[in-house]
Amino acid sequence: MTCPDCGHDNIGGVDLCEHCGQDLRSIDIPTARSGLQRAIMETPLRDLAPAPALTAAPTEPITKVVRLMRDKRQGSVLIMDRGQLVGIFTERDALNRLTGRDYDPDRFAVQEVMTRDPKTLRDEDTLAAAMHCMKVGSYRHIPIMTPGKPPRFISVRGVLRYLNEHAR
Repeated sequence: MTCPDCGHDNIGGVDLCEHCGQDLRSIDIPTARSGLQRAIMETPLRDLAPAPALTAAPTEPITKVVRLMRDKRQGSVLIMDRGQLVGIFTERDALNRLTGRDYDPDRFAVQEVMTRDPKTLRDEDTLAAAMHCMKVGSYRHIPIMTPGKPPRFISVRGVLRYLNEHAR
């Protein structure tokens, strides 16, 4: 890592320049330049107006949860137990965990096939953070949990809509 002040070639990962003592910890942190790049890196998720999340109790039958998703045309339901997020059930969970399984959908509880302890974000997290989580975790829906506010979620569709509106 080359020091921007003195040009000394330091070993990668050092915090301070070995020659002049310059702080090198923030040199490789990306910074927004302009336009869409700036919007991605600086826009808090609250500016995307995350949609209110559908919620269900862990003991709800899978039939009722899937019907809720279909009727409300949403791809995920947050599973809440006494006000705490304990899981998420998504279209992908339905395909991967229910297909080919022998079960009674009217008696089978969503907690048996939900994704437990999902990754969450907060209103003040950036669009870049959401996109990073979606990429790394292969998520299409991420709960937005902010104290004092009802649970919401951000989806790949919402991110693409925002980018389309701000790409000009």
